[in-house]
Amino acid sequence: MFFAMNIEHIQKLLSEQHIDGWLIYNCNRSNVIAERIFQLPDDIVQSRRYFYFIPADGTPQKLVNRIEEHNLDMLPGEKTIYLSWQSLEEGLKKIMNGAHTIAMEFSPSNAIPSISYVDAGTVDLIRLMGKQVVSSANLVQEFEATLTDDQIESHITVAKLLMQFIGNVLDELHTRLIKSGEVKEYSIHNFIVRRFEEHNLTYDMPPIVAVNESTANPHYVTNEDTSVVIHRSNLVLIELLAKLRRPDAIYADITWMIYTGDSIPDEYKNIFAISTHARDSAFNFIAGRFTQGIPVMGYEVDDVARTIIRNAGYNDNFIHRTGHSLGEDLHGYSANLDNLETHDDRQIIPRTCFSIEPGIYTNSFGIRTEINVIVLPDKTLECSTEEQKEITTV
Repeated sequence: MFFAMNIEHIQKLLSEQHIDGWLIYNCNRSNVIAERIFQLPDDIVQSRRYFYFIPADGTPQKLVNRIEEHNLDMLPGEKTIYLSWQSLEEGLKKIMNGAHTIAMEFSPSNAIPSISYVDAGTVDLIRLMGKQVVSSANLVQEFEATLTDDQIESHITVAKLLMQFIGNVLDELHTRLIKSGEVKEYSIHNFIVRRFEEHNLTYDMPPIVAVNESTANPHYVTNEDTSVVIHRSNLVLIELLAKLRRPDAIYADITWMIYTGDSIPDEYKNIFAISTHARDSAFNFIAGRFTQGIPVMGYEVDDVARTIIRNAGYNDNFIHRTGHSLGEDLHGYSANLDNLETHDDRQIIPRTCFSIEPGIYTNSFGIRTEINVIVLPDKTLECSTEEQKEITTV
């Protein structure tokens, strides 16, 4: 088990972050992060509270209910068994003895919702024992969001496929527009889905095919009944999000802007140029920080991109974060590039993957540009998708 083999590394991180211990709590499978980290057998019953405490120094401690006392036997450490609520509290005091600062799956003021899996009552209980509860966010991404070499390769493979599909979409649009002068969004959507199926890809969210006013909706969804017709001289936004259909595969996510005509309107070109400037500045900021050996937080990258768009006069038109983590889920558990929807103060670390996708959305159209970035083990950055330099004409 990957987690169990890295106790020493966890303890090193705890010491570096001046945290006395990490208390991992779960009940009725409510802590998704605990579920993913421990990977307990699916057939065991988890109806009672359990705690697993990793001190910065010393032996891990398990606290389990008598009815389910064997649930954590596969993990290293000493076991304490409780039955009553009183013995639960005594057991907690025992396993955390000597520790003051305790990390849990908790986010102050719910600043990072994707880490907030411990209920307020349990946090209150730990605080009433005289402990300071801090977020385990930076610990979690070390063990839940860092990618193996195989996972990095799975992301690169699917990213190349998605770029290939963008080329296929361009060809299909060209053929359909030449033939009949129009094509429905939903027809292109289905064309993309067939490409996914042919290459054994899976996805949580359907591909986005949006034209003109629909491009102003970042999460636009088309269907057969509402599908808009794409004509000549239209703005089209394509977003493809998928991963290989195999265990532990990692998502890729790419957005591409298209104009179905020869002469792109200046307004589109100008806003696309602002967006690409924000995108590339965000990338260069991260790369520069790593080169200088200075930690970089998710919110700082968002600030860089957002400042460029704000200075261009479009602050109110940039309505989502600059980028999100990519993992086994489309929105993974490492740092997001976000100081709008959340204040993400997690560090960007090696072996993580994320999108950079600033966008500007007016009342009549939207422009978004996107790349995927991998932080390699040596702290260099690799862009796994092509950087769109200008709106593509068809």
